[in-house]
Amino acid sequence: MPKKPKFPYLVGSKWTAKQKTWGWRHFQVVNRKKEGKWVFAEMVASCDPSVRFWINAKSLKQQSMWQAGWQSLQEMQTIDEIHLWEDDSSKILVSAMDRGWR
Repeated sequence: MPKKPKFPYLVGSKWTAKQKTWGWRHFQVVNRKKEGKWVFAEMVASCDPSVRFWINAKSLKQQSMWQAGWQSLQEMQTIDEIHLWEDDSSKILVSAMDRGWR
């Protein structure tokens, strides 16, 4: 049975960089290549197709660097606040469980 390919839906996906990258934030994956065990995505800036670079596809999973889809700065800030709240809630829940509270 063949192995399931890594990142099968990579081409065509859209991403927002948390920090400006090559002067832009919004990118689309236009190509993918596999080299050994690594999968790479060719990113193109949505507003300037001359800005292109290859990135390890695994790094797109780092929420501190990338978000799936094209997000506005306000949307990114809201999402970050939700993640912080979820992290804090998890810590409170774990702390309560450690103390035997239910």
